[in-house]
Amino acid sequence: MNEPVLVVNGLTVRRETHLAVEDVSFTVQPGTDTAIVGPNGAGKSTLIQAVLGILPRQSGEVCVLGHPLSPKGYLPTEARQQIAYLPQNFLFDRRIPITVSELVGLGWDRVGPQLPWMGGQVRHRAVRAALTQVEAWRLQDQLVSSLSGGETKRVLLAYCLVRPRSLLILDEAPAGLDVLGESEFYQLLYQLKREQGWAILQISHDLDMVRRSCDRVLCINRTLLCQGAPNYALAPEQLSLAYGSEFVRYHHSC
Repeated sequence: MNEPVLVVNGLTVRRETHLAVEDVSFTVQPGTDTAIVGPNGAGKSTLIQAVLGILPRQSGEVCVLGHPLSPKGYLPTEARQQIAYLPQNFLFDRRIPITVSELVGLGWDRVGPQLPWMGGQVRHRAVRAALTQVEAWRLQDQLVSSLSGGETKRVLLAYCLVRPRSLLILDEAPAGLDVLGESEFYQLLYQLKREQGWAILQISHDLDMVRRSCDRVLCINRTLLCQGAPNYALAPEQLSLAYGSEFVRYHHSC
């Protein structure tokens, strides 16, 4: 059996005066899609940020590709390079005149010793290939500040693609897109997943998408209330633990 891409054991995270995540444990297997669901304020983003080492944890262990995350959020370079993160909102100072190709190039880290002239060529080819895969090469010279929401999501996927990855972490990545844009985003995401063999860990409020597309679901509200296949974790009796019975009645009446 393949080694898990991600192992989380007993993770507890405090935000100011309260426990935002308490004693959460799960694993993510290679090539699978795991969704994190739960109400607003349930600790979903806190969980993701602690796994990435952005937020400190009070207790518990995080292991990526066999490498433990240190208490200060450090991972060895070979493990860190295998993770790509797509946040809910891409915020930057729009006065910065950065082009699409320059942004995607920031995702390129040199691997091993290379001649300086060769490094530039390899980097350029990697950027071009990543933008081509998301059908955004035509945007290469555009300023990032000029992109539409859908174009921005494609470019950020290219940023994730510019190096081979094992784990893609998404925090409500389609947020801000209309229905068509969200559908196109997921079509592209799952096409790339099949081609690249990623494992995906994603936060989502779209329970219908989760039911259709994901292999495993973590239902949390500070603690991990249940986990399993979508037909189990998204059953009314499980959802009511996290969202309450009123949500379940409304969701199933729509």
